[in-house]
Amino acid sequence: MDQLRQRQLRKAGPTFSELFTPKLVTVLREGYRLPQLRADAVAGLTVAIVALPLSMAIAIASGVTPERGLFTAIVGGFIVSALGGSRFQIGGPAGAFIVLVASTADRQGLDGLLLATMMAGMFLLAIGYLRLGTYIKYIPYPVTVGFTAGIAVIIFSGQIVELLGLKLPGKEPGPFVPKLMALWQAGSTLNPAAAGIALLSIITVVALKKWRPHWPGMLVAVALASLVVALSGLPVDTIGSRFGGIPRSLPLPALPPMSLDKALAVLPDAIAFALLGAIESLLSAVVADGMTGRRHRSNCELVAQGFANIGSALFGGICVTGTIARTATNVRAGAHGPISGMLHAAFLLVFMLVAAPLASFIPLAALAGVLAVVCWNMVEKPAIAALLRSSRADALVLAATFLIVVFRDLTEGIIVGFALGSVLFIDRMAKAVAIAENEPPLIADDVADTTNGDRRAYDAIEASDPDTVVYRISGAFFFGAASTVAAVLDRIADQRRSFILDCSQVPLFDSTAANVIESTAHKARKAGVRFIIAGASPQTRRMLITHGVKRPLVTFAASVKEAKAQLKADAGVLLHPKT
Repeated sequence: MDQLRQRQLRKAGPTFSELFTPKLVTVLREGYRLPQLRADAVAGLTVAIVALPLSMAIAIASGVTPERGLFTAIVGGFIVSALGGSRFQIGGPAGAFIVLVASTADRQGLDGLLLATMMAGMFLLAIGYLRLGTYIKYIPYPVTVGFTAGIAVIIFSGQIVELLGLKLPGKEPGPFVPKLMALWQAGSTLNPAAAGIALLSIITVVALKKWRPHWPGMLVAVALASLVVALSGLPVDTIGSRFGGIPRSLPLPALPPMSLDKALAVLPDAIAFALLGAIESLLSAVVADGMTGRRHRSNCELVAQGFANIGSALFGGICVTGTIARTATNVRAGAHGPISGMLHAAFLLVFMLVAAPLASFIPLAALAGVLAVVCWNMVEKPAIAALLRSSRADALVLAATFLIVVFRDLTEGIIVGFALGSVLFIDRMAKAVAIAENEPPLIADDVADTTNGDRRAYDAIEASDPDTVVYRISGAFFFGAASTVAAVLDRIADQRRSFILDCSQVPLFDSTAANVIESTAHKARKAGVRFIIAGASPQTRRMLITHGVKRPLVTFAASVKEAKAQLKADAGVLLHPKT
């Protein structure tokens, strides 16, 4: 009887309330006790330490005061975790928004920026409740890689003034080429002290990442730079000298000034905020899914992002979105569920209440150095290499998006890249073999926890296993997913002994994906990584073997469970060799 009811529920589909039930409720229904709270507290503290300097740096780079970055992370981050459709999403200010926020603040003022942020939140609510989020996350991967790399170049160019302590005779130009010309002309005003502090911060972050990866490198770098400036009296700008410090409390919520004319003026900015926020947040949620094997509900997540942006604007914050780096840090720190993100916001509030006077000593050059490292990390170098190797068409989409973002406009870059990527996708789908009706759909819909088995207890050990990583792909495995897998494997090849790729929910596998898997399989073998492909259909397996993806490069298993059994059996053979 229970099985019959489950089949009926699957056929009828999840209800509205099931689709928009926050993951926080799911976690509490599973049973939440002291061990889970302890894990979430540790993860939340870890993420808060990373977010503290980064939130202020992003706010300053966005053309607003540093405390507004903290308001965003505290209020927006709490709402994203409390109401979101992802167990591990960390919300806050993001580097991808710097250019858009700075441009809006410059043209419309702070009141216009807050109004645009609130309107973007309303648009995100509409996108989520209309269930359009299912499709937003399928923007072609070369577009997102090219867009992110272009944003990184623009952000870095905007930090050169602080990195070198330059003094411009007028306002810094916005367009890329005029900006570089203005910076070149101001080269004689270089401040060696500021450049030295920036270099010290960059070296500290890079060195700690290499030698002490579990240390909060960005916070240590900012603290060290602040100590050097305070003790030596170096002539560099600080948060205190430029902004007068930061407040020790949250402001009271207040609506920004509103009028029809002002709303129409900021409407294009609000739409840009909403679209970029939706893309960035869902990409972050997908990354968390790949790291943990869980599955987020995209529309519920966008609703949470909408409320978070509205809440952030009410408290004077800027745009909120899911942040990939902080979300990944949350997962690696052993988070159990959304309470870690809520605690991350609470810890940031405590930091602001207690340590606000110390923030006045932070040199702006140190924060610029932190952002320089962030820009370097934003450029997905393994993904770019994989896309350039995969095909000329992927390289074209990547290059077009990157160049238009850098030299023309962010929105134009997304539109052109999406148009080229869509044509490429349609062409490949037209050439693909038809999918049988009993196979998984090309685009997976959101599902409720009660109908997909997500109410089983989450085991953080699976995602934080130091030896084995399991990466799961859902939906059509075309060029975008193939590039993602290549980038993931490149990042973990030197850190994990075994890599299991779960293809059980892949209905379509094209030749580009097979070629990329072959390349990454060779890399895995050279690095000594055991590569197992689990759950591949007979058609997928035949295509892979045709493209050379076979023993000894990889082994196949019927399921992830069988793949882990293979690893366990191999480990037993190594421990007890035959005599």
